[in-house]
Amino acid sequence: MRHDRILLIGMMGAGKTTIGQSLSNLLGWPYYDNDELLARAVGKDTRRLQEEDGMAALRRAESQALTVALEEGGPLIAGVAGGIVTDPLDLDRLHAGGFVVWLRADLAILAARVRGTDRPWLGQSPTAAMRLLYAGREWLYSEASTLIVDEEQSTPELCARLIAAAYYQS
Repeated sequence: MRHDRILLIGMMGAGKTTIGQSLSNLLGWPYYDNDELLARAVGKDTRRLQEEDGMAALRRAESQALTVALEEGGPLIAGVAGGIVTDPLDLDRLHAGGFVVWLRADLAILAARVRGTDRPWLGQSPTAAMRLLYAGREWLYSEASTLIVDEEQSTPELCARLIAAAYYQS
């Protein structure tokens, strides 16, 4: 059965937004970023939610953002929060809810992309923080995905074409 949504997963900096927008242009489907879905779900942006309500509230809100992505009328493309795979129930919902693409990239590339961005939980060493996060998520991303794309080896447009081809062959 082909789903009417493509869900992009991966670490922060993996290119979910960039590739999602390229895929949107290619397929003519809307792209929804996790931050947009989260704000729709809880009425606060990610940063404000974490600062005011803490990390546990952020994780709950990311789950609610996934619900919005899964319930929104399709077809659509959605970027999903990087940590969503750590919740077993959300992992099951990913499996059931869409064509799931893991945008995989080398940790050094990911760390370079997020360095200097507004992500205070990365602390003074984005590389160390990313390594720690990735260690607990790598197998979960693999478990959740229908397709794995090593995105740093290609352009966003070529990644989008690869994803679209795989989606239509499924």
